[in-house]
Amino acid sequence: MVAGLLLVTGGAAAGVFGALLGLGGGILIVPLLTLGFGLPLREAVAVSLVSVIVTSSAAASVYLQRSTANLRLGMSLELFTASGALCGGLLAYAIPERVVAGLFAALLAYTAFSMIRRREPAPPAAAGAAAGTRATPGAGDPPSPAPAAASVADRPSVADRLSGPGYRVRNLPAGIAGALFAGVVSALLGVGGGIVKVPVMNLGMGVPLRVATATSNLMIGITASSSAIIYLLRGGIDPYVAGPTAVGVFVGASVASRLAHRVDVRILRLLFVVVVAYTAYEMLGKALA
Repeated sequence: MVAGLLLVTGGAAAGVFGALLGLGGGILIVPLLTLGFGLPLREAVAVSLVSVIVTSSAAASVYLQRSTANLRLGMSLELFTASGALCGGLLAYAIPERVVAGLFAALLAYTAFSMIRRREPAPPAAAGAAAGTRATPGAGDPPSPAPAAASVADRPSVADRLSGPGYRVRNLPAGIAGALFAGVVSALLGVGGGIVKVPVMNLGMGVPLRVATATSNLMIGITASSSAIIYLLRGGIDPYVAGPTAVGVFVGASVASRLAHRVDVRILRLLFVVVVAYTAYEMLGKALA
């Protein structure tokens, strides 16, 4: 009974961080289950993936309702993330954990350093500002010619279609590569891939941090589902641990997703850096143990 309540409480705390930062809470659940409850690492990863699915389900509807997330960009990148998650799930029992943990710790340390130096990009000038300064044609002016058919060069690019109000998506190939890597990381470490997706979208693709975290919350559920199937078929999910943890995660994520719009972006960035640095420390400890 006491263990169940502790699992619910820990899951709620992980759900709050997961929904606010777009990480899925896995970076807290895995250390909680392995260090606090003595669960084997593989089983902790499997339970964490279930909790990530719950976090995404609880937070995604709120972010979509408030039009914070970029659904088109998220689902486009998720095609590659889900593929990476399937590959990572198949390789999860073959790759040495120490090697993966060491490389991941180095990646997280670099990400934390980059996020500290990163500033939120200024929104571009409105395209219609210049048009609004033009003189209105008078009654005696000749009628304007009919607009010519749009040429192929004038058609919006893929990046334009994936962009949102106030920002333009860039470095799409780098985003695709990051999405694939995020899927592999999700399957191997049970973190939902948000720890990679948020920096990739924010630092590499020019997506504002608040939009990146919301979009990541949409994606992590599908990513975790792709790899959780592998663990389920291998019998690695303990329902007695996954149940209470998932309940706590759902409560925490539901509350946090409704308060996320009130959190200052600078505070959100600071929380993200702290969580990433802590995760890097944990992963380095596993690599050197």
